[in-house]
Amino acid sequence: MTKRKRTAITVSEKGYVLASQPRTGDAFFSWLTADPFEQVADLQYPQSVAMFTQMENDDSRIGSLLGVVAKPILKTTKRIDPNGASEEVAEFVSRNLNLPLVGEDKVRNAGRRRDRFSFEQHLAEAVSPTNLYGHSIFEQVYRHGDDGRFWIRKLAPRPQWTILKFNVAADGGLESITQKAPASTGKVLYGVEPADIPINRLVVYTREMRPGLWWGKSLIRSAYKHWVLKNQLMRVQAAAAQRNGMGVPVGIASTDEQDEIDAMKALASAYQVGMGSGVGLGLGQDLKLLGVEGTTLDIQSMLTFHDKMMALEPMAHFLNLDRGGSYALATVQQDPFTLAENAMLQYFIRIANEHIVEDLVDINYGVDVPAPLIVADEIGTKQEATAAGLKMFVEAGLLSPDVLVEQTLRQRLGLPAKSGDLVPPDEPATPPAQPTIEPASARARARGRSPKDRRKDPDGAMALW
Repeated sequence: MTKRKRTAITVSEKGYVLASQPRTGDAFFSWLTADPFEQVADLQYPQSVAMFTQMENDDSRIGSLLGVVAKPILKTTKRIDPNGASEEVAEFVSRNLNLPLVGEDKVRNAGRRRDRFSFEQHLAEAVSPTNLYGHSIFEQVYRHGDDGRFWIRKLAPRPQWTILKFNVAADGGLESITQKAPASTGKVLYGVEPADIPINRLVVYTREMRPGLWWGKSLIRSAYKHWVLKNQLMRVQAAAAQRNGMGVPVGIASTDEQDEIDAMKALASAYQVGMGSGVGLGLGQDLKLLGVEGTTLDIQSMLTFHDKMMALEPMAHFLNLDRGGSYALATVQQDPFTLAENAMLQYFIRIANEHIVEDLVDINYGVDVPAPLIVADEIGTKQEATAAGLKMFVEAGLLSPDVLVEQTLRQRLGLPAKSGDLVPPDEPATPPAQPTIEPASARARARGRSPKDRRKDPDGAMALW
C-alpha cells in the first residue's frame, strides 16, 4: 500500500513583521518604531500626539468631526447576550459592565453606581481619543468582592502623551507598553522608573493600524494638509481685512514742497475712524480713503474647500450641505457614514468582548466556561413607534396593550397621566361609573361626519390599538 503524502503543516513563523526592538525610548533607536510611510516629522509617533491635540483645539470643523463620529457609537443601546453562558455568569457580567441582559430593560440587582465600573463611561473615554490619536490604552483594575468574585473596579486610562514606547514582538504582537515615569521624560525620578505594563493587563484599541504599528492611524491624519493651508489662509484673510477693511488713507499736498508732503503723510498715517474724527486741510490739499482696485482673491471659497475636504475621511459628506442641499441628498450621503459607524462600533465591541468580558470570565470561572457577549443595536435602524405601527403589532399579536405600554406612550408624547393614576394613596379611587345605554335616536350621526368615518370609529377618536 502506497503511503499517502501529507501537506506540510506550519506551526512556526520564518518571516517577521518588525525587527527585534530594544526596550528603550532613546532617539537613536526611534527608526525601529517609526512609520516608514509617514513623511511628516511632526506626525511621527509620539510627536503626532501633540500635533493632533493642537489640530483638535484650533479648528472647529475638526472638533465637530470627532463629535459627530463618536456620538452615534455612544448613543446606541448595548446589552449582554448570554451566548450559551449560564444565567449566573451572564448576570455577573451584566452587573460588572452595568449593561442589561438581552430582553431586559434594567440591570438585575444593579446596586449603587458610585465606585462601580460602567461600560458606557469607558466607551466614552475610548472612542474619541482613539479617533483623534489612533489608539487608546487602558489598564485593568479589579477589586475582591464580598462574594469572593473579582469585580472590575475600573479600566484606568493610560494617556497617549505618557506612552514612551510600544514593545512589539517580531510577529507584530504587542508584548507591553512602556509608560513614562511620573512628572519626567522617562528618566528615573526619586527612585521611580518608567513602567512596563504587560499586554495581559491592558485593553488596547487601535484604529486602522498597520501591522506592528500599534499607535494606529488618526481619523484626522488626512485632514492635516488642509488644516495647515486653512490656517495660512485665515491669517491672510485677517490681514487683508485689517489692512483693506477701512481703506488706505492717502494725503495729497497742494505743492511739491517736501515739508508739506511729509505733513500730509503724517496726517494720513495718524488718521483714525471715530465719532469725533476729522481733519483740517488747506487750499488744494486732499485726503482720501482708497480701497483695493481690481479683482481680489476669493479666500472664503478656499476656506470652504478645505473644510469640505476635512469631512471626507469619516465619510461625513452630509456635513458639507450646510450651505445648501436637499433632504434626499443628505439621506443618500448619510448611508456610507452609517456603514462606517457600524463597522467602527463592531470593532469596539469586539475588542471589549475579547479583552474585558472574556478576561472577567477567565478570572472568575475559568477559561473553559462559555462567555457572554456585548451586543449593540445597529446604528440607523431605530425607528420611533407610530400609532399605525402599534396598531399593526397589536392586531398581529406581537404586542399587548398593557398598562406599562400605555404609560410609556403617554410619557413619550408628553401627555398627562391618567386621572386614576393621580389619586393620592390615602384616598380610595372612585369606582368607574357604569355605562349608560342610550336610545338609538341619541346615537344619530354627528353633522359633518361621513359614513366612512363613522365606520372607522363611531366616537370620532383615533384608534391606537
